[in-house]
Amino acid sequence: MNESEASIEARKETARSWFESLRERICAAFEELEDAFTGPGAEEPAGRFQRKRWQRPDQNTENGGGGEMAVMHGRLFEKVGVNVSTVHGTFSEKFRGEIPGAAEDGRFWASGISLVAHMRSPKVPAVHMNTRMIVTRKCWFGGGTDLNPMRPQADETAAFHAALKACCDRHDPDRYPRFKEWCDEYFFIKHRNEARGVGGIFYDYLEDDWDGDFAFTQDVGETFLAIYPELVRRRWQEPWSDEDRAHQLERRGRYAEFNLVYDRGTRFGLMTGGNPEAVLMSLPPVATWP
Repeated sequence: MNESEASIEARKETARSWFESLRERICAAFEELEDAFTGPGAEEPAGRFQRKRWQRPDQNTENGGGGEMAVMHGRLFEKVGVNVSTVHGTFSEKFRGEIPGAAEDGRFWASGISLVAHMRSPKVPAVHMNTRMIVTRKCWFGGGTDLNPMRPQADETAAFHAALKACCDRHDPDRYPRFKEWCDEYFFIKHRNEARGVGGIFYDYLEDDWDGDFAFTQDVGETFLAIYPELVRRRWQEPWSDEDRAHQLERRGRYAEFNLVYDRGTRFGLMTGGNPEAVLMSLPPVATWP
C-alpha cells in the first residue's frame, strides 16, 4: 500500500468512526427526551432504541460491508431510526454512470449516518438528517438536514435556519444560501408542486479540501444534535385533536411519496445491495392519502 492509499484508508476509518459516534450521541439524546416527556401520552412507557445489524448478502465477493439499524417506537417518537452503514463493492454497469468518478472504474466505498424522526404529536416537527463520505476515483462528502412540520411555525423555522446558517458561516459564508437553495430544490415534490417541508440545507460533492469538508460535515451533525431537541421541547406538551392527527397522517403521505419517487439516498441504498428494511426506515409508521 503506497502513501496515498494509506492516507485514503485512514480517512475512511476516521469518517466511519465519526458517523458511528454521532449516532450513539443522538440515540442517547433522543432517549433522554423520551424519559423527560410529560405531555399527551406520557402515561405510556418511554421508548428505547432496538438495534439490528445487517450484512450485504454477497459477503464472499468483493461487494461487502453492512450496517446497524437503531429504531425506536416511543411515547414521544412514534418512529425514529438512526442508522449507520459502511459498504464497498462495484457499481452495476447501469448505475455507475450516475456516480462521479465511477464511469470507468465502478469500485466504491461509502459510509454514513441516516436519521428520520416521525413524532407522535402533530405539534412536533418531523425531521431528516444524513451525512456521508463516498469514495470512487473521487472522494467527497454530502448530506444535509430538513425540517418537516405538519403546520409550519415561524419561530421553529427561523431557529432551525439560524442554526444552519451559523454552522455554514463558520466554514464559508457562501455555503448557507447555496445549500439552502439546493435543499429547497431537492426536497420538492414535483408531482404535487409543493415543498416537502420548510427546508434546511443540502450539499453534495464536497471534495476540494478533505480536512475542511470533514470538519463541516461534523459541524452539520453537531448543529443538528443541538437544535432539534430544542425544537422538540417547544410544543411537545401541547394538546392535539383528531383533526390535527388526520392532517399529520396526510402530510406523512407526502413524505413517503418523496422518498419513494425522488430520494437519491433510497435509490443509492437499493442499487448497492443495502438492506431494504434499513433503506426504507425513513417511511412513516402510519400515513394516509385522501
